[in-house]
Amino acid sequence: MAALSFMRVPGVPLVQPGDDLAALIGAALRAAGLMPQAGDLVAIAQKIVSKAEGRSVRLAEVTPSAEAEDIATRANKDPRVVELILRESRAVLRVSPGVIIVEHRSGIVLANAGIDRSNIEDSDERALLLPADPDASAARLRAELQREFGVALGVVITDSIGRAWRLGTVGIAIGCAGIKALNDLRGQSDMFGRTLQVSEVAVADSIAAAAVLAMGEAAEGTPLVLVRGADAGADSGQTARDALRPAAEDLFR
Repeated sequence: MAALSFMRVPGVPLVQPGDDLAALIGAALRAAGLMPQAGDLVAIAQKIVSKAEGRSVRLAEVTPSAEAEDIATRANKDPRVVELILRESRAVLRVSPGVIIVEHRSGIVLANAGIDRSNIEDSDERALLLPADPDASAARLRAELQREFGVALGVVITDSIGRAWRLGTVGIAIGCAGIKALNDLRGQSDMFGRTLQVSEVAVADSIAAAAVLAMGEAAEGTPLVLVRGADAGADSGQTARDALRPAAEDLFR
């Protein structure tokens, strides 16, 4: 792999429902003088994908169920937000004050179904959901950006989640296209000739983590990073779902 570089892309406007996100990304890249090259990867914050796809919900229009009311009391959360969490989840795994751990409909285990109210207009009255199918969103954006720039690219949609063993959040790939989600090294030899037994590198997640660090997560307003040297662009046949640990192997359930 060549040297990796992560280039923040300024100038992305506030995204509105129905916006042509690929066109906005292309315009921002051109305005910054960052012309994508073959093998580059575009890392895109989940928030602008969700906004463009109209995944914002007005809380005044949400009626909490009895289950949502009960969980909200235990979690000390707005029952309307809890109702959205339930709608977006396959299963509730843990409830404690301030947090609800769920298995999202996409298969990702995370807090509060990824529902966010930060850095969105009218955040006191709206909540932003994850894209309905992040891998499909990544594939669509990749196809549109490849048509615009005429080179093979990869796309990763990033979000930040907490981890079972560590404090703080870290970026992961909730959707990807044109990049390996996992690089399986099992069966290969280490530098001393020992056969690797369990080594699988989370390629898309590693790139997403560095990209989120470059983006910032407060008021920076840079939800786009161009990654060079990631050997992206080829159709790996993998999506972000390939990095999900099967429930039977999840020791935290």
